[in-house]
Amino acid sequence: MDNIAGQKSGLGLATHITTLLLVIIWIVPTLGLLLTSLRDQDAISQTGWWMALQGSPQNISVEVPTDAQVLDGDLWRLETNVFDTEWAQENLPADVLDRRRVAAFGASRLRGPNLDPGETVETRGGVTVTVEPDGTLVASSPEPFDDALTLPMALVAPPQLTVQNYAEVLTDMDAEERAEARSVGQRLDEMLFSDEALFGPFINTMTVAIPATVIPIVIAAFAAYALAWMDFPGRGFLIAVVVGLLVVPLQLAFVPLTIIHGWIGIEKSFLGIWLAHTGFGLPLAVYLLRNYMVGLPRDIIENAKVDGATDFQIFVKIILPLSFPALASFAIFQFLWTWNDLLVASVFLPADTESTVMTRFVVTNLLGSRGGEWHILAAAAFVMIAVPLVVFFAMQRFLVRGLLAGSVK
Repeated sequence: MDNIAGQKSGLGLATHITTLLLVIIWIVPTLGLLLTSLRDQDAISQTGWWMALQGSPQNISVEVPTDAQVLDGDLWRLETNVFDTEWAQENLPADVLDRRRVAAFGASRLRGPNLDPGETVETRGGVTVTVEPDGTLVASSPEPFDDALTLPMALVAPPQLTVQNYAEVLTDMDAEERAEARSVGQRLDEMLFSDEALFGPFINTMTVAIPATVIPIVIAAFAAYALAWMDFPGRGFLIAVVVGLLVVPLQLAFVPLTIIHGWIGIEKSFLGIWLAHTGFGLPLAVYLLRNYMVGLPRDIIENAKVDGATDFQIFVKIILPLSFPALASFAIFQFLWTWNDLLVASVFLPADTESTVMTRFVVTNLLGSRGGEWHILAAAAFVMIAVPLVVFFAMQRFLVRGLLAGSVK
């Protein structure tokens, strides 16, 4: 009775739960990286990214006037709100006044705001102070208050998300430096393509990834059609060679390729890395596309041949349109690999700043000189993953169809 129609199996439920967990595991770090990239350095150092939408506390020494003190029995009592005083209206930031929330307070400037709201602290001279989360302050003293009370407080400001981190990482200038550069006539393109800015490596990465994705697809599509639908001597051997190349480590080809590139004069160039990525990606491309094309209906191709179509016409007008899911699935893999590549770029591109890609730029420039500036690193990391995310979500509906092609009959 386990397979009655209409009942869901335990395996299906486990699959859904596992998929949900994988989605959560993938989304949570990505969301954390995005929120971190939109926060300033002080907010990142004070609270975690999950607190970004709740506001971040700012440590401020608040002066509370004691004019409103009254004698209550044997004690002088002061009750006021720290946000309603004249000093607060003139000195506190507007966003802090709008939020009106105390995250912590203290009685010593040395210790800072080390007490939670609602607690009572006794200072020297028998003065007791209590501060509530809404800013209500109650203080009592056996002697009259002569001067204003100065208390360190952590006052919460509304969430402050900014895109200034992205502007800084793309130009290597903060807001003041950009304003000064504009005032002396520096153009935007000069800021973006400076040696320490990320925008230049971003363009270089696009220059590497797009041709290194298109070229192997074009070559592999022709090869896959020949291996799938054309009869010629040695076809089975070539298929076996393609499958064998899938397990060969690409590091084995570095030395021979660099020597060959030196012979033909394309070493340390974009053409050299395009051809290197093409060679490394062709085995997987041919394998995926050939498996997909073999599964296409034979009757369509035979009918086209009967009608007088050539192999090239069949390939262009029938095979390519029907093989788009497989082409898209490989394009996703190849683009993600070339976009995130560091090893091949380090071998086949020069080390100068004009040709560096983002992976090398982040490792050599940002992690080396700005390792503690998490707002900059987070912005740079999200710039790096933004384009792959767009490519993946734009083409992911073809991914499964292309990968599963040829697995069943």
